Formats: sequence, C-alpha cells, structure tokens
Amino acid sequence: MVRDPWHFSTAAFDGSLEPATFHLGGPQEEALARIEWLVDERQRSGLVVGAEGSGKSHLAAMVVRRLAGLGAEATLLSLRGLSSGDWIEMLLERLPLDAPSRSEPLRPWQKLENRLRENTLMERTTAVVFDDLDHAPADAVEGIVRLVSAAEPRFARLIVVATSTPAGFTRLPVAIRQRASVRIELGPWAEDDVAGFLAAAIRRVGGGEDRFSPQAAATIARFAGGVPRTVCQLARLSVVAAAGDGLEQIDAATVERVWRELAPTCGVDQPQETVAEVEDDGPPPANPRVRVVRRLWG
Repeated sequence: MVRDPWHFSTAAFDGSLEPATFHLGGPQEEALARIEWLVDERQRSGLVVGAEGSGKSHLAAMVVRRLAGLGAEATLLSLRGLSSGDWIEMLLERLPLDAPSRSEPLRPWQKLENRLRENTLMERTTAVVFDDLDHAPADAVEGIVRLVSAAEPRFARLIVVATSTPAGFTRLPVAIRQRASVRIELGPWAEDDVAGFLAAAIRRVGGGEDRFSPQAAATIARFAGGVPRTVCQLARLSVVAAAGDGLEQIDAATVERVWRELAPTCGVDQPQETVAEVEDDGPPPANPRVRVVRRLWG
C-alpha cells in the first residue's frame, strides 16, 4: 500500500535495530563519545539511563560495533526475560572462545575469568554491554556487581556498559551505581534530530527527503516529545495515511490526524494544541545539548 504509490524499496520506519536504521542524534552522539572515553581512560563501567522508547537497545547494539571497531572484544547481552542461571552461559556463547576452551570441565565463571585474563595478557579490551540491567534476574545482577568491583589483574582491561530506565536505576545495587564512572542520560531528540531522522529514513528507502514538510516534522517532534520509538510509530502511520490519501508530501494536518488515533495506544494524553497553533507558535524549544566528554578532555 505504501511502497507502490511512493516507490519505496522497503518500509521506511519498521522499527528494526539494524545498523542502517540507527540515527546519530545529539543524545546518541553524546552517549557514544562518553563510552569511548571509558575505553580511552581505562574506566571499568558506565550506565546509560533512558526512558522506555528512548533507543537504549539500538544504542547498545551500536556501542558493540563502535568498540569492536576500536579493537575491543565487544559483546552484547540483553538481560530482559532471562531466567535465573542463564546469563553467564549466554554471555559465554557470545564470546569467541575456541572449542577446547568451551569444552573445558570448568565452571562458567572460571571460563569467563580465563577469557578476561587472555585478553588482558594480549592488552585487548573486553567490552561487555548489558541491555536492560534493571530487568535482570538476581544472579545476573550479583555477577555484574562482581565484574564492576573486582580488583584482580585479570579484570584490568574489562569495561562494562549497562542500560536502565530511570526508575530501574534507583533499584540497582549501590555497588553498581557507585562504580559507574559516568551516568549517561539518553534524552529525547531535539526537533533537528527528528527532522534529520525522517529525512535519512526516507532517503534510505529511495524516497525524496522532502516527503515530510518542515511543519510535519516539527509536529511529529512536538507530539512525540522527541521519543525515538514514538517518532518512528508516528512517522510510519503518517506515511501510510498520506499514501492512502494520494498526497505527494506529508503535511502537519495528516500527522495530527494520525496522532489522534495513535496517542491512546501509546498511553499518553491527547495534545491540546491544534495544527494551527503548532504552526503559529513556531517550533518547540530545542532540548539543551550537554557537552561531549571527549571534547571536555580533548
């Protein structure tokens, strides 16, 4: 329905976590810079804190790619939904152990420590990214406390990055919160970030960057509050609605009509302003950008 009228090669806003769909907005750029700083300064751990829908999982996947590109042995493990006793075995499965190492009659924790020791001797960083730490089973949390707190030489080249919601952050053990060298706030996108994301997504599937009018992009940014997941949902449905109406460009009125239907399913209040008010008042104030750690120490 959408691909034929606008000749898209695939769906523009499918919500996938593929690298090609990652948008380097201001909050993402800041987060990646701070995580790279952890590597440069040989810090043990950092925490990424963001609300549901802020793009923590997508960022976590990109952190692994970025750190691997810097020479680290990087791996990602999502802790949401794991049963007690599963986490360390699943982590070992993601590490590039050779067959003899995997078959050794050792406890999983010993295998993990042996791998950390090997990488330390080769002066190679081991980076472990844990997504949804606030949804982890108790034994995983205890193990991660050990990883971020251990002082033995085998842990010298280990970096642990974990994600959490703000509410979940307050429930994490004090040892994890205090050991984190940086707490990285993954805030919402500014209006420019949203406009850049929309244009890049449309361009990626073969469409013109002007498919969203400037007023439509501003309306999406305002109604979605800059939350990437909601931006993606609202953009996807706006494309469907505009294509169904035979429009050449998505306008603010189409976005508002779609939002009136989407908002109840997102569990948020309907916006009070109309499209006319959005256009008359101008764009919402941009979220203040914090300075990137790399720039501060560079």
